[in-house]
Amino acid sequence: MEKTIECEYIVLATGMWSRQIGEDTGFSIPLYPAEHFYVITEGINEIPKNIPVLRDFDDRLYLKEDAGKMLIGIFEGKSIPAFNKTNRVPDDFSYGEFPENFEHFESFLEAALKRVPILEKAGIRKFFSGPESFTPDTNTLLGEVPGLKNLFACCGLNSIGIGSGGGVGKVTAEWIMNGHINEDLFIYDIKRFQNFHSEVNFIKERITETLGDLYGMHWPFKQHKTSRNQKLVPYHEELKKAGACFGVSGGYERPMWFALDGEKAEYEYSYNYQNWFPSAKYETKNTRENVGLFDLTPFSKYDLKGNTVHEELQKICTANIKNEAGKCTYTQMLNKDGGIEADLTVVCLDENYFRVITAAANREHDKFHINKHLSKEVKLIDVTDNFCVLGLFGPKSRDLMKELSNDDYSNENFKFGTAKYITVNSIKLWAQRLSYVGELGYELFVKKDDAKKIYNIIFEKGKKYKLSNCGMHAMDIMRMETGFLHWGHDISPEENQYEAGLNFAISHKKNIDFIGKKSLIKLRDAKHKKKFLMFTLNQSKPGEPLMLHDEPIYIDGKIAGRTTSANYSFNFNKNLAFGYINTDEDLETIKSKSVEIEIEKVKYNAEILTKPLNKKDFKNL
Repeated sequence: MEKTIECEYIVLATGMWSRQIGEDTGFSIPLYPAEHFYVITEGINEIPKNIPVLRDFDDRLYLKEDAGKMLIGIFEGKSIPAFNKTNRVPDDFSYGEFPENFEHFESFLEAALKRVPILEKAGIRKFFSGPESFTPDTNTLLGEVPGLKNLFACCGLNSIGIGSGGGVGKVTAEWIMNGHINEDLFIYDIKRFQNFHSEVNFIKERITETLGDLYGMHWPFKQHKTSRNQKLVPYHEELKKAGACFGVSGGYERPMWFALDGEKAEYEYSYNYQNWFPSAKYETKNTRENVGLFDLTPFSKYDLKGNTVHEELQKICTANIKNEAGKCTYTQMLNKDGGIEADLTVVCLDENYFRVITAAANREHDKFHINKHLSKEVKLIDVTDNFCVLGLFGPKSRDLMKELSNDDYSNENFKFGTAKYITVNSIKLWAQRLSYVGELGYELFVKKDDAKKIYNIIFEKGKKYKLSNCGMHAMDIMRMETGFLHWGHDISPEENQYEAGLNFAISHKKNIDFIGKKSLIKLRDAKHKKKFLMFTLNQSKPGEPLMLHDEPIYIDGKIAGRTTSANYSFNFNKNLAFGYINTDEDLETIKSKSVEIEIEKVKYNAEILTKPLNKKDFKNL
């Protein structure tokens, strides 16, 4: 018998049933159950009751004492999706089991006998196979779900529910009470995923891999192998022929780097020197010296229209948004406590017609935040998949643009931070003079149907200017050389603009009480105890050591903070890192002290940078 219960909030804590509840109701919950296996031996007298839980990551085993017996479980590299016939968990399923599958388990049992030889004396008392759900990236699903107001996810705990249950409950309660969080928890926010992530074909294939990720090696820059090629740009084959090694960004296959001299376009994973370093060196140097072509298609893009759209953008953006066609504004959006919820660019296409451009991974997150604060008078249309975006960056990019069309690209007529329509081979494009790599550059928005043709024209015309294809590793290195921050690494709701050095994007002059303004006024007048800083190591070999992020930063021998981003700069031959330290001292005082960054238990002397390595005035190039 069905019963209707009225409530203000719903917390979806329904485990492996959550995806199909969402599917039936019209929202996306990306998880699916796999068959999970363990065996329990007969009693073994020699096993002490205080033996610790054993984990053998190489053989993907865990072993623990269980009432005088031994339980042997596995997290295999390729799991088996459950309920294959119906793709649904039965509504009345309760503590059920699947038939034994000894063939699947046998090799792991043999490994367990080698690891713990005493097990050879015992028979198997119980063979268990039952369902357990996993997510596309083996992280929990938390936060408000797009599509239904006040519906919060609290599921997808990926076999670590007992260990993480307390924290999950605390975060969910705080999220409901405050309407936001002031911690960097994006890796658990359900809005990191899009609707296609919960489609059965995608999720069933992906969980065959992610169950094993719990015990697999967490390599730097590791890419998933399953459920690939979900979204391809029209010129995908051209990128592939050019040597692209693809990663996934917002569901798109996106070049991470381009193989040189006919080498394989594949990662060779390592915690030291990376096999793509020569490619990144070539791509970054060529972009600084000539011109690089970057695929920016996965950028999230929303068009906003309405008579009140400018006024409403002013209320959710910290910068002063210009309601003038062609004006581009870099800005942040905050929660009421001043935490940074979004880092993006707002472009005016026409009066009361704007396009918001943000990171590929933030598509649902940022769209949700914007929609949450828009009135019904304003329509937000997600146009991410309508356009391909090609970035042309480097000192010769203006010359290449002149080859492509007859438009005026002089600094006086096409200033940095402006945009306009141009025509290439009778095709109308939207061109923005913006650059995330710290060089003269242009972002070209091309309709999908025209994108392959435009790509080929650019590449053909670009040969004259030594144009090179470039990947995301090169872009990340160059944005760090220029001192540009990245949401999700360097900024999050955990930081405010004063701590992050982004107070230049705050307009206190505009007479509007934008979201977070009251908190910012208090923060402006307070003494800040957390500071964003840029560092280099006092050595110059790439990958020796390999810095990533979250390395401890020491000031005078004591941990004072952590890194948030790191890369090797081939243009300046330096290991480069961003990070925060907890102090209210001024920069000169901090610089007078001993600064170290710890990597793999070794402390390396570091230098604090007072300005970015790449200090070009690219606005006036």
